[in-house]
Amino acid sequence: MTLAGKNVVILGAGRSGRAAAALALREGAEVHVHDAAFVIEGMPVEVHLHPGASVEKGKEIKSDLLVISPGIDTFGPMVEAYSANAGEMIGETEFASRYYTGRIVGITGTNGKTTTTELVERILRAGGYDAAPCGNYGTPLSEIVLRDPVPNAVSLELSSFQLETIRGFRPDVSIWLNFAPDHMDRYPTVQAYFDAKFRIFENQTESDTAVVRSGENLPAIRPQVITFSTEDSSADWFSDGRRILRKGEAVLDLEASTRMRGLHNAENAMAAIAACEAIGISIADATRALDGYAPPLHRCELVRTLDGVEYLNDSKATNLHALESALRSQTRPVVLIAGGKEKGLDYAPVVPLLEKKAVAAVTYGQIAAPLASVFASAVPVEQTVTLADAVTIARRLAPRGSTILLSPGTSSFDQFSGYEQRGDVFREIVLNLR
Repeated sequence: MTLAGKNVVILGAGRSGRAAAALALREGAEVHVHDAAFVIEGMPVEVHLHPGASVEKGKEIKSDLLVISPGIDTFGPMVEAYSANAGEMIGETEFASRYYTGRIVGITGTNGKTTTTELVERILRAGGYDAAPCGNYGTPLSEIVLRDPVPNAVSLELSSFQLETIRGFRPDVSIWLNFAPDHMDRYPTVQAYFDAKFRIFENQTESDTAVVRSGENLPAIRPQVITFSTEDSSADWFSDGRRILRKGEAVLDLEASTRMRGLHNAENAMAAIAACEAIGISIADATRALDGYAPPLHRCELVRTLDGVEYLNDSKATNLHALESALRSQTRPVVLIAGGKEKGLDYAPVVPLLEKKAVAAVTYGQIAAPLASVFASAVPVEQTVTLADAVTIARRLAPRGSTILLSPGTSSFDQFSGYEQRGDVFREIVLNLR
């Protein structure tokens, strides 16, 4: 793709926009960055800056290429205005992929993307690749392309926002972890959200590989399909939450070798190993790469085991679906700690899972009373005000061999600055228990 002498407009001046601008400059383009903010910082000096972007201004802009940052609504009026006089409109991931020649493992799903991205990167490195995690993980693919030397493989986390704007993007291996309704503030229907994520397979051919969770009921796709499951033992990869088996043969004990816990983490691990095997990395190298691995902070993070009870920090569970996912993944009896800001959500759907997975629950914070009234139909519940008191109560309620799971199911802003602070406080409380 030749950009010499071309007029490239970048819409969005965040990290993805800055990286795309630098890449377009390298390729010889005249680069203009537009952003709704009234101050744009951190751009190369050669870039033309256009703060205060608006629909009205966008209608006047002509470009050979328009590159959209993932945080901007592709279907919104701003993009519609800027794309009206654009030769082509693509996203930053698509743009960067046109200049990247290494191996790509692309990862999408409603939950588990970040953990799987980290696992894939570790395994790729163990297999001899100079791999980098990127995409929705935090580092735009454009930044990877600009490195010297350029990594010869990427573990690329892909959100629906990034997949909306691909054209020719084609991963060597795609991973589809799971699907559940999300981002309904951006998509008009659940089907529209699904369609955006499903584009990960759009340009793959029979020579590529798709690693797919068994039972996802996807439409037919062209790449070779490898399945994984914690429910279907006939899948290519299967786990009971502890052992991982490939075609019936045990290859890894998660509890003995890693700090990963829960069925969802078993799924993440299976998907990562299967994807890297498809690229040519041995299972022996893959399993060695996971030795001692701990999931990202605040995502069913194992804090410690005390008196036979595991303490898991899932503070990132800020909505009902994340809470359900965490509960569903547990293989030990659970004492659930949930609570935080009252957002007016209906928590009744979690009751059947509580009946199946939990022995007790503790609710705290602004939403303590409403949650307790819902949860009480499934398990014994105690309610309190602070997270510290909730941990004390949960410890009293938890039998040996159980898990105390902090999975709040709502935001933290009644008592904390964000889920990170909430998780950090929980970790400190638990580590100080004697």
